Amino acid sequence: MRTKLIAAALVASSALAAPAFAQDAAPSGFRAGVIGGYDVIRPGSTADSDVDGDDQSIEGALYGVEAGYDIPLGGVVLGVEAEINDTTGKTRTNSTDPNFFGYGQVSTGRDIYAGARLGFMTSPSTMIYAKGGYTNSRLNVLVDNGATETENNFQLEGWRLGAGVERSIGRNTYAKVEYRYSNYTDADFQLSNGANVDRFEVDTDRHQIVAGVGFRF
Repeated sequence: MRTKLIAAALVASSALAAPAFAQDAAPSGFRAGVIGGYDVIRPGSTADSDVDGDDQSIEGALYGVEAGYDIPLGGVVLGVEAEINDTTGKTRTNSTDPNFFGYGQVSTGRDIYAGARLGFMTSPSTMIYAKGGYTNSRLNVLVDNGATETENNFQLEGWRLGAGVERSIGRNTYAKVEYRYSNYTDADFQLSNGANVDRFEVDTDRHQIVAGVGFRF
């Protein structure tokens, strides 16, 4: 009987210790890392004419840096984060028609994001999460030959939603894979002299798949 009681106590203590261990292993504190992946930006559903060849997606490679701060709260992890990235995409035509792609002939520029995320631990080292926040992106205007960028650009503002999986790969390092969707709803045109044209409404979609590695401090 005494042996059975000891065994039962050990089982109970292990069951109680497991959630505590998972909580202790949850991501916490300041983090910073690098990201890379695939980026595609295109007219949104209200701007796309659905005529073949009338609109064009811009695809390219994405690269950037991120930083954030995570706080374990019971069984979840709440975090704030910011990111800046750039991409290699540009239109592949000499068209100067402003209706082409919705903006004319452009290349994708820097993209800034700030938001929050909510994570759930699926194991002591793995977290799934959802995220959302504000995004501000730039489209650089190209000259007629499609090779040289000018200083004129479109500034796009909108919102972003995403989801991903993050896994600890060392005492203070992590790796992640993430998908995010952005929709830009407002824009202005910035001239080379710094002047801005009046803001106007847009409908532009962006899809990104990224992988990243980082370090926790």
